[in-house]
Amino acid sequence: MRAPRLPQLSDLRNPAVLRRDVLASLVVFLVALPLCVGVAVASGVPAELGLITGIVGGVVVGLLPGSRLQVSGPAAGLTVLVHDAVDSYGLAALGAIVAVSGLLQIALGVLRFGRWFRAISLSVVHGMLAGIGLVIVLGQVYALAGVRQPSDGPGKIAGLPGLAADILDGGPQLTAALLGAATVAVLVLWPRLPARVRVVPGALAAVGLATAASAVLGLSVAKVQVGGLLDAVAPPGSDAFGRIGSVAAVGTVLAFTLIASAESLFSAAAVDRMHRGPRTDYDKELIAQGVGNTVSGALGALPLTAVIVRSAANVQAGARTSASRVLHGLWLLLFTALLPVAISVIPLTALAAVLVYAGVKLVPVKEFASLWREHRGEAVVLAATTAVIVATNLFEGVVFGLLMSVVKSAWDTSRTRIDVRTLTGGRLVATVTGNATFLRLPRILEQLEGLPKDRPIELDLSGLRHLDHACRTALENWAPAHSDDGTDPVSVRLPVPTAL
Repeated sequence: MRAPRLPQLSDLRNPAVLRRDVLASLVVFLVALPLCVGVAVASGVPAELGLITGIVGGVVVGLLPGSRLQVSGPAAGLTVLVHDAVDSYGLAALGAIVAVSGLLQIALGVLRFGRWFRAISLSVVHGMLAGIGLVIVLGQVYALAGVRQPSDGPGKIAGLPGLAADILDGGPQLTAALLGAATVAVLVLWPRLPARVRVVPGALAAVGLATAASAVLGLSVAKVQVGGLLDAVAPPGSDAFGRIGSVAAVGTVLAFTLIASAESLFSAAAVDRMHRGPRTDYDKELIAQGVGNTVSGALGALPLTAVIVRSAANVQAGARTSASRVLHGLWLLLFTALLPVAISVIPLTALAAVLVYAGVKLVPVKEFASLWREHRGEAVVLAATTAVIVATNLFEGVVFGLLMSVVKSAWDTSRTRIDVRTLTGGRLVATVTGNATFLRLPRILEQLEGLPKDRPIELDLSGLRHLDHACRTALENWAPAHSDDGTDPVSVRLPVPTAL
């Protein structure tokens, strides 16, 4: 049966579609706001640059074709690279690096490199989601209590006992943690309320209630602080582009390009599995991301990618068209440029609670349980991908997961069987069938070395579908050395044609 058609932008004339997109955009805005600020702070740049990047990701990338429900913004996976780039070349050169990276992304999209990212294992996608979810949760539990979080995954895990001690000591940390926990409780309970109440998105209701409670009770908790956006805009000049002419700077540009492209297109693969609408055009999405980074760089802001947390929130909030992601960018622009006071009353702990809830929902517990029962090897790939993402970063974790998937596939396909039969006169024929690769070579040699050494043996490899060079060389070297005295040699019948 064909999947239902996802509505087009023209369908916004339908009030039901428009209402769902508007409400979804507000949810995404609430999720995007702390991400924009948090990524900027972690990157060592002013918070306003993260908001500018989020606006570009919503308004510019949101209007371009590619993925209809995927939402772009500051790249959490690039925070370390951005920090190093700013330290090495200065904040003024950051825009130049981002702009050139965007142009390279456009070139890759035009050359149709994006479609190659469709070859990604489902277990790697689920591992990516779980890894990002855990990284978000581990980081935001610190923000929940208003405590500075460690910079890496292992540090965040090791710091949890200290965080608990800080909260239990009382003071502002306990107040912030209680307000954040109450916000999480609202998010958990909201889906169980009557439908007429759930017309308002849970994230919007939770943040609104937390903000009201903070104001009414006079709680001493940190609030969102944002300066002027126009003052933060700093287009890179000729000097900035001159600073990125060294070999090291070119390497930084290439790293930005590849990591941003990989994160965006891996995210697209994950988002496509969350809905039943049209699939992402990977080449067009890569071009759209390139245009977004070119514009972001021209404004002197941060690199952007598709952000799975925002994208998942967009899908889960019921978005139907790309209008939701464009509107989320407009909300960022409206509230940060025209109504900064409206943002300044929102407690940071409430926004952290929204992220904690979103991060937990990204961890595919049901999928992992199902894989463990039916495809244990895929479950191992999922768990390993998640662990490496938490320990290092998103890009390295996904690459590790892909490598594990390739090795697993090679192992699964390189199955061999050895049948031994005895002919008249005592001659043995050992027939090897299947796919003989170096992965199965130890087992093959172990079985062959168990054959008698005092009689003639014929090793029949003609039934193999594949025989790689390592196996052929090892078997040809094994044959003359198998017999005790060499009087009863092993003859080898190779496949025709031979697969090397």
